[in-house]
Amino acid sequence: MKADIEPRPLGTLLTELASGLEGAGVALARDEARDIVAAVLDVPRFWPSANKGALIDVTAVEEAQQAAAARARGAPFAYAVGRAAFRHLTLAVDDRVLIPRQETEVLVDLVLQAEAGGRGTLVDVGTGSGAIALALATEGNFDRVIATDVSLGALDVAERNAAFVRDDLRAPIEFLHGSLLAPVAGLQVRVLVSNPPYIAFSELEELPASVRDWEPPLALLSGDEGLATTRTIVRDAPSVLEHGGLLALEVDTRRASLVAEALASNGSYQDVAVHLDLTGRERFVLARRR
Repeated sequence: MKADIEPRPLGTLLTELASGLEGAGVALARDEARDIVAAVLDVPRFWPSANKGALIDVTAVEEAQQAAAARARGAPFAYAVGRAAFRHLTLAVDDRVLIPRQETEVLVDLVLQAEAGGRGTLVDVGTGSGAIALALATEGNFDRVIATDVSLGALDVAERNAAFVRDDLRAPIEFLHGSLLAPVAGLQVRVLVSNPPYIAFSELEELPASVRDWEPPLALLSGDEGLATTRTIVRDAPSVLEHGGLLALEVDTRRASLVAEALASNGSYQDVAVHLDLTGRERFVLARRR
């Protein structure tokens, strides 16, 4: 441990962090410092401002300093503090996985609404941090949840998150390594859900630097103008979905109609429907296996 790291009054720590962040050009440096400390201490966002006299131990001081240094280098906030909120969960995240987005929480709602009984096996394809799979395993009533990913690093993060929430799991969860549906070939499942990569390679430079320079390209980018991975799932899902089973996809808002068209023209699906995200954009496509 560095010799200059020692317990700090919270007010002193906030001032130190804010000064460093401001010097690095981080906007709203005082708010950032407050939010970093709140995340490190796992307290409500405004708790640090109301408790500046509290003494912060060495471990928390070091973690807050490291997080502030990462933010000063341009790291997204979630990577800097090593955690992100998703529905009722707090998940560990690092640059091996996408940062869970608020809009993806709607995908979980859509699955829970569509499968009110929650029976059978649910598969989350390309699980990343495990956000979708763990939300559904803790909120739904499925008999079994399986999460797949081609990235061993992502599975390491997801398995760590599963260990964090093990007492809240309402269904056993299993993590399988492999590409897309390959790990579940031969199974019959009730629900297949996925937030696959859907950004075209040509669109990479259009992404914010915090996404483009930090989040894993494997989880962001797909060929065929962003549709290759989604079309593969649409093609292969009927081989594992039981009749009447649900396919639920998050998609690029510019391509929802193309995904719906692919489902409608496949011949294996019915009840194809496009759903909106929290901002009113076409973000999700659901369908039933015939």
